[in-house]
Amino acid sequence: MSQESSCLKVRKNLGEEAIVLANRLGIFNRELQIQRDNEYVYIPLIRRPTKNESGLLEQRLPNYTILTRVFPERNKRVPLLALLRDELPRNLTPSLPHSVDFVGDIAIIEVLPELDMYKTLIGETILKVNPNVRTVLAKAGAIGGTYRTRDFTIIAGESRTETTHKEYECQFYLDVAKVYFSPRLSFEHHRVASLVKEGENVVDLFAGVGPFAVQIAKMRQDVEVFAIDVNPYAFEYLKKNIRINRVEGKVHPFLGDARQVVRKKLFGMADRVIMNLPENALEFVDVVCKTIGPDGGTAHFYSFVSTSHSLSMAESSFKRAVGECGRKVDEVVFSRLVRGTAPYEWQSVLDATII
Repeated sequence: MSQESSCLKVRKNLGEEAIVLANRLGIFNRELQIQRDNEYVYIPLIRRPTKNESGLLEQRLPNYTILTRVFPERNKRVPLLALLRDELPRNLTPSLPHSVDFVGDIAIIEVLPELDMYKTLIGETILKVNPNVRTVLAKAGAIGGTYRTRDFTIIAGESRTETTHKEYECQFYLDVAKVYFSPRLSFEHHRVASLVKEGENVVDLFAGVGPFAVQIAKMRQDVEVFAIDVNPYAFEYLKKNIRINRVEGKVHPFLGDARQVVRKKLFGMADRVIMNLPENALEFVDVVCKTIGPDGGTAHFYSFVSTSHSLSMAESSFKRAVGECGRKVDEVVFSRLVRGTAPYEWQSVLDATII
């Protein structure tokens, strides 16, 4: 079956970014198959973009076009509920996982306590419907500790937690049990990398395995990225990812506490600072102010907010903290809710210029 639909036409090199952006804007039609030819990608939409949405598309996608095209319907994936309907007691089906995170060939889910005796069955079912998945992990605790890691239980497939994850033409080796990594930040990694200008010095205070740093270096020819992480496992993967993505000489890895590394080696030399530590990023605002050069620069500030109206509160807190460090937020040029992290809680980002 096929149907006519509005669509977003972009050049193939912008295809992945356009798909992610259309999805973020809530206009991507998942019921229809994306089409491609030798030069362009055609992304089906559920409706034409609004004026504000068109403005964002224009910023991110040069020379995009909205047109009408006939698309074949997508083969629909059978949800876990339908596959396990006859295998579980009826009162437990509402507790089935509603989402799966895919990191490389590893699937990560949350299994509620009442489903514990069925977790192997759930894991095997995920393997069955996702042929590219080799291991299924169940979360066994919250993210915590200095290294922001969590415990997992292997419930199906191969007994391992190391994988290779692909994101926007970059490859990342990592161990999900030893380092922090979220595939839900894929668009954010690419968004920030796209904002970096040629000739900039960028400091990533909490670099992990390098999703921001490596993408920036892959996207820009003339750039210096200083990537810091306190986790020795993340540091080793960061060095490996720098090598395999061929960005040696542009990404400089540092092992240690961001505050100490900046004080000793990176004081006052940054045009742009990334501070993706939402749990306690406010505690490092003074580090950002010391890292940014005397002529000013841009900070990407991530934090947790409790309601959709709290972006203004995050902005006020950030401005106040910068002021207490003797500097000033000249402008908050962008802000948004990045992803839901818990009921009524979101990770947010502010892009701010500091003078």
